[in-house]
Amino acid sequence: MSDRLQALADAGVSIWLDDLSRERIETGNLAELTKERSVVGVTTNPTIFAGAIANGERYDEQVRRLVAEGRSVDEVIFELTTEDVRNACDVLAPLAGTSAGDGRVSIEVEPDLAQDTEGTIASARALFKAVDRSNVLIKIPATQAGLSAITTVIGEGISVNVTLIFSEERYRAVMDAYLAGLERAKEAGLDLSSIQSVASFFVSRVDTEVDARLEKIGTPEALELRGKAAIANAQIAYGAYAEVVGSERWRALAEAGANVQRPLWASTGVKNPDYPDTLYVTDLVVGGTVNTMPEKTLEAFADHGEVRGDVVTGREDEGRAVLARLEEVGVDFADVLVALETEGVEKFVKSWDELVATVRGQMEQANA
Repeated sequence: MSDRLQALADAGVSIWLDDLSRERIETGNLAELTKERSVVGVTTNPTIFAGAIANGERYDEQVRRLVAEGRSVDEVIFELTTEDVRNACDVLAPLAGTSAGDGRVSIEVEPDLAQDTEGTIASARALFKAVDRSNVLIKIPATQAGLSAITTVIGEGISVNVTLIFSEERYRAVMDAYLAGLERAKEAGLDLSSIQSVASFFVSRVDTEVDARLEKIGTPEALELRGKAAIANAQIAYGAYAEVVGSERWRALAEAGANVQRPLWASTGVKNPDYPDTLYVTDLVVGGTVNTMPEKTLEAFADHGEVRGDVVTGREDEGRAVLARLEEVGVDFADVLVALETEGVEKFVKSWDELVATVRGQMEQANA
């Protein structure tokens, strides 16, 4: 057991692994991570699945069988990924049902549906039914089209991981969509305590985009602000969260048994080698949140991460001061956020295309 990761967990941060493969499940590695690395959840995306399928022979037999049945590439992807998520849910099931809402495994709706509300709803329903585990979370992007889908599926009792959140404004809309969904579920007589949700607020990509703009400006004042925007943006987001969970609207739902939609810090792998490799973990410690990490970041924190207590609560004003300084040196932060969401959806689709190409290649080999 890593003392540093245990300290992080003791500080109220749920550690989720941003990775999954059939090999991790079948070799017992995932179960071991829950015991030795304090991992209590898993997030996935199409790129993760593409890497797992391309590099793992454990999928070959199932691919051959599905090809023999005449399945399409989309059907093969659906069967491979939902089986992995179902089995991962079983591994994490002993952790589910805790007050923190851990023991969860996330799987994304098809990315090309990001601007299609009804398509997203249909995809979420299909994934939820196929995985058939109460501790699955269906990942839905926080696009305008996604917001209505979130309300609908939450209202049907489907637990959701809302992804691709970059701005305070959109985050508030996500929280509103969740509460609206809970209100529908309550009206329908559903058990609110069975519904879980996290809101994935992206971190490192903010610094990547802002730093590039600061370096283009090039003044000493601009360069001094590198590496500060992402944490500031997250501090502001947490302030919005605290405001919502302190509202009368939330209290009424909580009294009816509803679970809070926890903030999840996503994209926490450090992309700039000049920054500490645990930056987006160490500087975002606050109880009642989730930090989903690639294994490299998880191991870095296990080796030399620091827990300095709650470093987020009450720092919204600090975050706003940083964003004000960014505007002063010439960074249009509103434009940054628009660019990040646009790029995020594009990466979402590109990631899916990568998975399709990988699986198609495996299918062709099975036919050879």
